[in-house]
Amino acid sequence: MNRHELARYIDHTNLNAFASRDDIKKLCEEAKKYEFYAVCVAPYRVRDAAEFLKDTDIKVASVVGFPLGSTFTETKVQETIMAIEDGASEIDVVMNIGAFKDGNYKHVEEELWEIVEAAHGFGAIVKVIIETCYLTDEEKIKACEIAKNARADFVKTSTGFGPAGAKVEDVKLMREFVGYGMGVKAAGGIHTAKEAIEMIKAGANRIGASRSVQIIESLSE
Repeated sequence: MNRHELARYIDHTNLNAFASRDDIKKLCEEAKKYEFYAVCVAPYRVRDAAEFLKDTDIKVASVVGFPLGSTFTETKVQETIMAIEDGASEIDVVMNIGAFKDGNYKHVEEELWEIVEAAHGFGAIVKVIIETCYLTDEEKIKACEIAKNARADFVKTSTGFGPAGAKVEDVKLMREFVGYGMGVKAAGGIHTAKEAIEMIKAGANRIGASRSVQIIESLSE
């Protein structure tokens, strides 16, 4: 895999609380230079990213219910709509992990259904962050089932804000369950091309990373 091929898997990410407009401009300039698939930014920064990436084919992704997933459904839906209206075409939403742990799968699925319905109404895609570090293997499979039932486009391993990020075995497990009609995004703690390629071989078809430039430059031409 060459640098360009790997770059097309990557959502170049800056979700730092202190990220400034200049930081987002730098992120977007790097995305243009390396031809990353997308940038992923906080909702407040979507408008900036959309402006900096105008007239390119690089997507703008944003996050919803981030990073804990425990806000109100109505808030998540509105956050989804506002991010899309500001220029996002991809939404990475955190599943309500507390409700999931309660066994309240009905709430989790209905909430995701509403978010997916709102996003799909604008032609945007939805990635559901299940935060694998907090789940057993059985729970990971159940979370993927719920996301699939809610018609989400991807399941995603992690926010990058939990105690652990993407693991190859989790990506394999998620891919085996969802099949190839749904995307799998590996995110959190991916720092090198070797690690990214291992995730792709395990079944990831998108990589979320804040060290994307380091990842690409660690790969020989």
